[in-house]
Amino acid sequence: MVEKADILDEQAMARAITRIAHEIIERNKGIDDIILVGIKTRGAFIAKRLAEKVEKIEGKAIKTGELDITLYRDDLSVKNTNNEPLVQQVDINHSIEGQKVVLIDDVLYTGRTVRAAMDAVMDLGRPAQIQLAVLIDRGHRELPIRSDYVGKNIPTSSSERIVVEMKESDGKDRVAIHE
Repeated sequence: MVEKADILDEQAMARAITRIAHEIIERNKGIDDIILVGIKTRGAFIAKRLAEKVEKIEGKAIKTGELDITLYRDDLSVKNTNNEPLVQQVDINHSIEGQKVVLIDDVLYTGRTVRAAMDAVMDLGRPAQIQLAVLIDRGHRELPIRSDYVGKNIPTSSSERIVVEMKESDGKDRVAIHE
């Protein structure tokens, strides 16, 4: 795949995350009953950054967690034809009962990852509400899922691919379209 366009640089990504943090606080009238849950891998990095921003804004820490939805995917046999599925860890050290869970991912595309994450959350208990925050919404939904908080909407064709790079795993922050 060849890079077609640079969408977000480091500063634009930081601004989008700051805006999402403010929107989460405003919409929920604070952070008392909220748990930010990042979908591994890059969603977990974004969740950590959001938690840091929220703490700076609110002056107190917000509850966080991480979720690996590999075993909840409905396309597991297609994606892992050569590998045995591994039991992935759920790292949420707070009860989700009656809490507002904000799922966080890097790119919203078909909606299948989010559906799998919602299944995983529901297996842990019954939250008061599940919200969704994504850095990029690229369209092409296969399921009736939409995000509550979006860093940037980027209409794409199905032949294009959104590539999110983050310092934690890639050494730099940026978002690009590849074709």
